[in-house]
Amino acid sequence: MTGMTHAMLKGSNVPLDATAVRAVLRWTPDAGVPDVDASALLLGADGRVRSDEDFVFYNQPRHPSGLVRRLPKKRIAEHLTDTVEADLGALDTSVDQVVIAASSDGGTFEHVRDLRILLHDAAAPDGEPLAVFDVKPETGEETAIICGELYRRGDGWKFRAVAQGYPTGLVGLATAFGISVDEAEAAAEPSAEPSAEPATATQAAPPPPAQPAPAYGYPQSDATRPAYGYPQTAPPPPPPQTAPPASGYGYPQPAPLAAHAPDPSFRLPPMGPQFLRP
Repeated sequence: MTGMTHAMLKGSNVPLDATAVRAVLRWTPDAGVPDVDASALLLGADGRVRSDEDFVFYNQPRHPSGLVRRLPKKRIAEHLTDTVEADLGALDTSVDQVVIAASSDGGTFEHVRDLRILLHDAAAPDGEPLAVFDVKPETGEETAIICGELYRRGDGWKFRAVAQGYPTGLVGLATAFGISVDEAEAAAEPSAEPSAEPATATQAAPPPPAQPAPAYGYPQSDATRPAYGYPQTAPPPPPPQTAPPASGYGYPQPAPLAAHAPDPSFRLPPMGPQFLRP
């Protein structure tokens, strides 16, 4: 396959002569474009991981075997790349396929421009790619996409173009292949809801409402007046009111004019400080 690049369509596959490959995810960054992260899952014949160690991603960039690893991101011209390298010829025979996936951070793949996977021979990483596949999201709501699969066929390996998306991000992708992810377990836990059961007879009844404070200065009604255990006496009757004089309408009558005459014997007190000794 040297010197020949296969432009692939979704669902197509090509045989690989290389025993070690580099799967390069490439896209065009811009304002509003989510970041993209490459990842890989090593699957057994049942299509599931053998353990959580078979998940290679940004928090676990190297498989314990050292045969599958995630390389640092690079900027090439106007593109960004994220790369997974796999030594296919040295993998344990219990590994039946290696899934190459992409996840988006900060938005869906609808906003990721020019996403492409390029498969290179790891022995000649700067040479022409063995295969190229333009990854197109199906709905635009995907936050994780399986870009391609490296899988065994007889004594060799093949590459299949997939472009299968997940709207549940990297967590949804991982759990679909048998990875135990804490975030997924936490999301599956039911939230505590307040009990809506009606009150039963064994439950304590609510306290009666407090009585209003007495209005001070006003006579209290019999219902609010305390009894203190003794018979209460009736309040004394109000005094009888006499009819006011017809001419005064209830006000004091003016005194005779003689009462306002000056007293000839009246003298003013001495003026000045009254605390001085005489």
